[in-house]
Amino acid sequence: MNFGYFVVPLTLFLLIAIQFASMASPKLLSLEFEVYGRVQGVFFRKYTQKQGKELGLRGWCMNTPKGTVLGQLEGEVQQVEKMKSWLQKTGSPKSRIDKVDFKFEKPISDFTFIDFSVRR
Repeated sequence: MNFGYFVVPLTLFLLIAIQFASMASPKLLSLEFEVYGRVQGVFFRKYTQKQGKELGLRGWCMNTPKGTVLGQLEGEVQQVEKMKSWLQKTGSPKSRIDKVDFKFEKPISDFTFIDFSVRR
């Protein structure tokens, strides 16, 4: 029995399935951030953690000795973009955001953090 005529349709089907799977799976992004302004002593880290979790992000944030909040985010591109906007414009109720630096933004294939934590 000759199964040669199945090879082309099967190969085509597999290629389409692989392409569809890659389109359907969300693209993940990782970046580091540093927030400047009145961001310590105003529950900025707690609110950042809460917002990150609500957006389904993973990563961490911490206070620095120079008075900033430093952190790393991982998540779906659209959610990371929402968090970037939140860090620049919203923050915690009593915070004052002067500037936010984002660096090392890159696509990732999988998460490296389990959740979003506050580091001390």
